[in-house]
Amino acid sequence: MNQNLEVFSASAFEPRESQGQRLAIANDADPRELDLTGIEVIELSFPKFSDGRAFSQAFLLRRRLGFNGQICATGDVLIDQLVQMQRSGFSQAVLRADQNLAHGQALLAHYPAFYQGDAVHTAPHFADA
Repeated sequence: MNQNLEVFSASAFEPRESQGQRLAIANDADPRELDLTGIEVIELSFPKFSDGRAFSQAFLLRRRLGFNGQICATGDVLIDQLVQMQRSGFSQAVLRADQNLAHGQALLAHYPAFYQGDAVHTAPHFADA
């Protein structure tokens, strides 16, 4: 089973104080060059839905850098991107204002498992059997 992705509407999202120290990373920054000491939440921006560099950043943070905190997608986030966000290592997504929160949550529930591994669960599904 994949990591759960929390999905928020843009109007309802407020970062929780209890989540710890936050860091917003521009989508052209290389996470490997940053000091992540003490960081518990990383915000990755999608300036346009067609700009997927934040997917690569999330994957780098999870797989290569071993970041275990929250990774939050912000900006021009569409419901069509949610499944890929979950598989890339995001733990939160803030939808663009015109996106339907209930529809996005239904799309995530449609795919309870995947045959291939992903950024969080690297083993393929058949290895769990």
